[in-house]
Amino acid sequence: MPQSPSIYFRTWQLAWPMILSNISVPLLGIVDTAILGHLESSLYLGAVALGSSVMAFLYWGFGFLRMGTTGLVAQALGKQQPASALLLQSMLLGLLISVFILLIHQPAFDIALSLMAASDQLSELASSYCGIRIYSAPAVLISYTLIGWFIGQQNTRLPLLIVVSTNLINIVLDVVFIIGLDMKSDGAALATLLAEYSGLLIALLLLYKNYRQQFSPKILAQLRDRQAYLQMLSVNKHLFVRTVCLLFCFAFFTAQGAQQGENILAANAILMQLLMLTAFGLDGFAHAVEALSGEAIGKKDITTFYQAVKAAAVCSLFSAVFFTLFFIGFKPLLLTLFTDIDVVRETVNTYYIWLIFMPLITVGSYLLDGVFVGTTKSLGMQNSMLFCCFLVYLPSWYLLQGQGNHGLWIAFSLFSLARGMTMAYLFWQYSKRDIWIIN
Repeated sequence: MPQSPSIYFRTWQLAWPMILSNISVPLLGIVDTAILGHLESSLYLGAVALGSSVMAFLYWGFGFLRMGTTGLVAQALGKQQPASALLLQSMLLGLLISVFILLIHQPAFDIALSLMAASDQLSELASSYCGIRIYSAPAVLISYTLIGWFIGQQNTRLPLLIVVSTNLINIVLDVVFIIGLDMKSDGAALATLLAEYSGLLIALLLLYKNYRQQFSPKILAQLRDRQAYLQMLSVNKHLFVRTVCLLFCFAFFTAQGAQQGENILAANAILMQLLMLTAFGLDGFAHAVEALSGEAIGKKDITTFYQAVKAAAVCSLFSAVFFTLFFIGFKPLLLTLFTDIDVVRETVNTYYIWLIFMPLITVGSYLLDGVFVGTTKSLGMQNSMLFCCFLVYLPSWYLLQGQGNHGLWIAFSLFSLARGMTMAYLFWQYSKRDIWIIN
């Protein structure tokens, strides 16, 4: 199979803005962690860790609004079909879901925090954090659809502007509310709330400036197209189950750390922030392959599809090696940066070895997520996640409970490795049966 040299250039051209924008997300978490980690108690850091986990579960559970939109728009681009109606339909769906979230949020918070079995003081602070952030639901979900649409259009520079601007605003507001006004964990929540609405406004302004010619009053009639919604829901229902399972695994990890004490919880929060740095960095190539593979499938061009997957795989592997070397070389600096609480720093040092290996363990799952999103093969993603969550992660954790936090990290590592392996098996099966372009 001939390899087009230009595919690496196209992959990098799409990936680098997403790498920068994705890395800015955990960098925001790093700033939150660094500021809160230098307060007089680890309670506030733990509260934000718990609260962020709950909010991630609630919001990222609807991350299909981003992924589903990207895949459908990328394929429409390959078919040379207009995709403006897809955006409006996704935005309307996001708005309706956000109203539902606002209606059910309080019992959801109560259940989630009780399952995490944290101390009363920690739960109270985390509940207050969540109670502030919940009102950003419309901004978050509509922004998901806009970013997904831009990626599907192979314009990754606009998401870069949106995400980086949002996070810079958030960082400035963190300093104002946490340090300047001494609002502690509530300050972190308020800063995020205001930043997320700022991000939505920026996204809408960029849409108007760059794509207003694609939208006309005639498109509004397509909002009543039932078939379009059925297609969207067919893809998104599997992505929803997959994402909820993934977030359950992260929330379960946080909850088990909380049960081992505030210092373990704080240490795991720091390590997870660094792990997210890796995840979002590698996801840049996943976003690139979403757009390229989706376009290729829309054109029914299987050769270009495999070229895009190969290029993204090579780039992802080099990036994973880079992150591993980075964590080895900058360990002393990172430990000092995050906290000056000696017991938390010592705890992070004890479990740091797991962070070093995680980029190489997780690289396959990130890459193949992008392939399956772009080709809208969401059922395979769902089944892989169900297997890894309930037949790998939870049994491993149960058998390794006697190993304490090391056992928890082993179980999480096995889960991450299994994700890549099961999706690689599905990729091989789909390729063997030549069903990538079968909808």
